[in-house]
Amino acid sequence: MRVTHALVQLAAALMAAPGDRHWGYELSKQSGVRSGAMYPRLTQMLEAGWLTDGWEHKEEAGSRPPRRYYTLTTKGKVELGAVLAAAKQDQRFRGINLGYA
Repeated sequence: MRVTHALVQLAAALMAAPGDRHWGYELSKQSGVRSGAMYPRLTQMLEAGWLTDGWEHKEEAGSRPPRRYYTLTTKGKVELGAVLAAAKQDQRFRGINLGYA
């Protein structure tokens, strides 16, 4: 997968809470990546086996439509950890907050 600013920013947001379910809107806000760049990256991560997805239950959603969530796989944690480790050494990603748990 090509390492871009969008991928690195999404990796940092996902790895900040690697065991949690992540929502698209939340990821966009945390990473600073707009939806037009974010959703294609999430799709690539799903296809690569780095993420799984699902829909929240109606009970959780209440009166609003259910949200689609994304969860890191073990493979995703390893791969995104490697992306972030490499990004820390790359001058192109200097301005991105790469701190994660």
